[in-house]
Formats: sequence, structure tokens, C-alpha cells
Amino acid sequence: MHNHIHAHQKQVVNRLARIEGHVRAIKQMSAEGRDCPEVLLQIAAVRKALDNTAKLILKDHLEHCLVHAVNDGEQDKFLKNLQDAIDHYIR
Repeated sequence: MHNHIHAHQKQVVNRLARIEGHVRAIKQMSAEGRDCPEVLLQIAAVRKALDNTAKLILKDHLEHCLVHAVNDGEQDKFLKNLQDAIDHYIR
């Protein structure tokens, strides 16, 4: 595990904060008994927002962490970890 700042880290954190607020709003919609299609539409929007956030994280990982892994001679470990993460993400 490594700790470092990525180029899009602030964007990722901001997007996740917006997603968190959106999920709370969906929860409230459900509690209020809003129409199912409305709730489903909002859930789809959150899923899309999460996918776009994941793309940013992947971009940072490839642009930053890959370079470090190659420089440290750990590209095989990097690729294995990336494959595992993708396998879990794209089930």
C-alpha cells in the first residue's frame, strides 16, 4: 500500500461527496414514497456518477502508479492487482 496524491484526487473526493448527497436524497425519496420510476432514475444517475469517478481513479492509477511500479520493478504485482480490481469492479 502506498500513500500519495493523484492528479485527480480532489475531483474524486468532490464527486464522491456529491454522490453521497445524491444517495441521501434517494433515501429520502424512498422514505417519502416517491414513484418507483423516479427513484430508479436517480439510482441510475448515481451509478453513472460512480462509474465516471472510477474512470478518474483508474486514469490516475495508470498515469501515476504504473510509472512507479515500473520504476520499482514491480510491474507484475501492479498488473495482478489491477486485474483483480477490474475483475471485482466489472462483475
